[in-house]
Amino acid sequence: MFTKLADVEKRFESLDQRLSDPALAGKPQEFRALSKERSDMALLVEAYRRYKLVSAEYDSNKALLEDKDVEMRAMAKDELLRLTGEKQQLENELKLLLLPKDPADDKNIMLEVRAGTGGDEAALFVGELFRMYERYAQTQGWRVEIMTASGAGIGGFKEIIAMVTGTKVYSKLKYEGGVHRVQRVPKTETQGRIHTSTVTVAVLPEAEEVDVTINPSDLKVETFRAGGPGGQSVNTTDSAVRITHVPTGVTVSCQDEKSQHKNKDKAMKILRARMYEAEHLKAEKLLSDQRKSMVGTGDRSERIRTYNFPQSRLTDHRIGLTLHQLPDVMEGKVGDVIDSLIAHFQAEQLKQESLI
Repeated sequence: MFTKLADVEKRFESLDQRLSDPALAGKPQEFRALSKERSDMALLVEAYRRYKLVSAEYDSNKALLEDKDVEMRAMAKDELLRLTGEKQQLENELKLLLLPKDPADDKNIMLEVRAGTGGDEAALFVGELFRMYERYAQTQGWRVEIMTASGAGIGGFKEIIAMVTGTKVYSKLKYEGGVHRVQRVPKTETQGRIHTSTVTVAVLPEAEEVDVTINPSDLKVETFRAGGPGGQSVNTTDSAVRITHVPTGVTVSCQDEKSQHKNKDKAMKILRARMYEAEHLKAEKLLSDQRKSMVGTGDRSERIRTYNFPQSRLTDHRIGLTLHQLPDVMEGKVGDVIDSLIAHFQAEQLKQESLI
């Protein structure tokens, strides 16, 4: 590990020298590439340099344990206790920083929440689960923009798709994809029986045009009259847009905006995100079986979490985490669950990379 860290530091220093070369001013593309490479290394190099300073201080105090002065030995002993903890903390930080970076971690996301089994109760929970993520996003300083929503008769939603933008959104929410199960007594239940319903969540990294190449000739674009509430101008003009990527059969519809152009723009963003995810999954399949089993836990076909309202209990089945704070979680205080998932999968990845 430390040989690799030393090599990274050397590369970092060579990048500093290259970037200070005046001749690079006339090569903006190379300058951007080198600047990004340096930026990606900065946290790792900074932590490595802190580690080297702490290690040097540790070695100095260890040598003082042989000093003839009793007070000096006692002082060195106290310092070693502090430095041992700091050194271990920095080692753990370095191991995490050395992990291969998911190229999508810095991206914004397309969050898709859909009703599964359970009829009206599932539709109601779509709205509640989406509000949970919306409130969590507020605590992170993220912005949530609803791209399209399909309402259900009793006030819930068949589907909500939203763009979430901010700092490292995908890295925080990428493990939320899957089947979320809710257990509770529906408002319409007269005999007090607990019903089980499901909602599916998909977390798709936002894809820019440079990430996904879509040939316009492969697209079938249709316009139609929007349905449901929205006002006269929505319901009397062909403002709704349906786009089908013919080679893959992926279809996206948007009708929330009064403008056909805006609906088409939103539909293309969702389509690019879905196409990017498909390519992302193809790349994952090239990895080892162990690696596949780790990242595969985000598959939307898996039941990942249960929300049991009678017992005020949330259980994440992937990591065996149970919390009896469901009302707080539904108010957006889901950070402990998300952080626990990130820590778990980082530990799994450390094992895969033989760093622990």
